[in-house]
Amino acid sequence: MAVDALIDAARDACENAHVPYSDFPVGAALRTADGTVYVGCNVENANYSNSLHAEEVALGNAISDGHDAFDALAVTSASRDGLTPCGMCRQTLVEFCDDDFPVFCDTGDGTTRHLLGDLIPDTITAADLD
Repeated sequence: MAVDALIDAARDACENAHVPYSDFPVGAALRTADGTVYVGCNVENANYSNSLHAEEVALGNAISDGHDAFDALAVTSASRDGLTPCGMCRQTLVEFCDDDFPVFCDTGDGTTRHLLGDLIPDTITAADLD
């Protein structure tokens, strides 16, 4: 699946976001190493700390289906503002993805490409817990 198709999948997911408090829908599309795409959207809760982020939902869906190797992520918001994953989502992605994992962000008229290691350098990994 090309980057444009991955962005389209994230945009479709964004349409399903439950955002009654922030009115800021986000969608994500995560491609596994075998090419399967899992999508997610943000799901807000009146207790903000219980809200789910689009990237977390996509990753959780993939993990629950037995995937643990990923090769790309696309993220979008309704405003198509080049939104990148938040710090919490970046740290969660590090659990499964290397520094050179590409993150594509929807700018409306194109995409920006980031590497996960550039978005969150010097992360906490399993090796740090030994």
